[in-house]
Formats: sequence, C-alpha cells, structure tokens
Amino acid sequence: MTPEPADDAPVIHCDQFLPHSPATVWKALTDPELHARWWAAGDVRPIVGHRFTLDMGPWGEQPCEVLAVDPERLLRYSMAEGNLDTTITWRLEPEGHGTRLFLTHEGFDLDSPFGKAAFDGMGDGWLHVLDRLAAVLANPTAS
Repeated sequence: MTPEPADDAPVIHCDQFLPHSPATVWKALTDPELHARWWAAGDVRPIVGHRFTLDMGPWGEQPCEVLAVDPERLLRYSMAEGNLDTTITWRLEPEGHGTRLFLTHEGFDLDSPFGKAAFDGMGDGWLHVLDRLAAVLANPTAS
C-alpha cells in the first residue's frame, strides 16, 4: 500500500486490505475510543452534519464536519476547516474474508505553505496512520 498523489490535483489516495469485516473496520473509523488509539482523539460520529474536533497534537485541535455517511461503506468529513480545508473520504469494500479500505485526502492548497507542507507530510504520514489502524484492529482490547 502506497499513497498515490493524483497527476492533475493535490490528492492523496491510499488503499489497504484489512483482514477484518467491514463492520469491524467501520467501528474503528467511527468509535471515538478506537479512533483515538490509531489516529487522533475526537468525538467522531457517523452522522451527517456532526461537528467535532480532532486533537492533532502539535497542530492543535482541528475542526471537522461529517459530510457523507453510508454505514460500513463510506465516511466523508471536512478536515481542519478554516485552516487546511481538506476532505477525507474513507471507503470500505468487502474483499474475500476482509475489507479493502480506500482513503482519499483532497483539497490541499499547494499555494499555501501550510497546505503544501501538509500535502507533502501526509503522503508518508497516512502510511503510518494506516499501520496503526491495522495494529488496533489486530488487537482491539489492548491499551
């Protein structure tokens, strides 16, 4: 699995096979306690219009809003409104005895130093985040 910047737009695409059901992967994406273990603390909920923040450590609390939900298939939310103004889309597809998870992170303003730095950093950054997601799914009760 590698991030793939789109040729014509600043978009990061990743996909990863996870040997877990779509329901299990969905729970990790939408349960605040699990979400905090693999990425960032925040009150993420699969409800269109729900506003929440993600604690991005040194980058601070980033406001988000859920834009689209299709349970166990799609979760889309705005990320860092008023700051980075990007959109993250998680798409889940059943595959064999697991789930193919597709991530799209788009909307980066490469004319902004912050937007350019975020785009450059998240290419590799998402790989680490998805590795942590896989680890949490492999051991969901570990602290």
